[in-house]
Parts: sequence; structure tokens; C-alpha cells
Amino acid sequence: MMRKVPILFMILCSISLVARADTAAEIDHLLGFIASSPCRFVRNGKAYDAAAARDHIARKYDYAKRWIQTAEQFIEYTATKSSTTGEPYRVICPGREEPSADWLTRELVRFRAGSGSGDAKR
Repeated sequence: MMRKVPILFMILCSISLVARADTAAEIDHLLGFIASSPCRFVRNGKAYDAAAARDHIARKYDYAKRWIQTAEQFIEYTATKSSTTGEPYRVICPGREEPSADWLTRELVRFRAGSGSGDAKR
């Protein structure tokens, strides 16, 4: 029985490392998706281009990553609303305006489905 405990522990640790790697890849993808977008990002009433939005969200992530375990939490804690005012972030893409959380969640689902490179307007 004693031998089974270390093996089980090693298996659980391996699963945890794979999950963390998957989450890191998903977050990296979302940051890249933001950076390459033709959309404008509205934060506290002011519109920003994709590079500025990506930089802002990446800074928030650097601060909060110790509490973030999933890509969904990344979206919720860094890309959904202002931590100062609580005002929701919005994305203005050609032909559409929507909450940033909806836009990023849709891209996360598409990325997980493995459908290849996507259109930044999605």
C-alpha cells in the first residue's frame, strides 16, 4: 500500500501540471487574440486600441495570476470590468458592440474546439 501512495501522488501532480499548461496556453492565446484584434476596447468610458487593451489586461493578470486557476477566471478577474469603478469592459468590433467577457468567452470556446485560427471579430 505504501508504494501506491507515492505513485498516486505523482499521477495527481502530473495531471495538475498538464492542467496548468493548458490554462497557460489558453490565456496566452486570449492575450494574443486581444492584441491582434481590429476591435476597440472601452474601459471606464474611454476607447483603446488592441495593443493598449492587451497591455492593460496583461498587467492585471500579472497581479492576479496567483489566484487564477482557469481561463474562465482569467476572463472574469482581468478582462470583464474595471477593478476600480466596477464598470464593465466593452468591445467595439466592426458591426458589433458587446461585453468583453462574452467576446473572450466565445473565443475561448472556439480555441478549445481546435478550429484553427479565428477571425478577431468573433
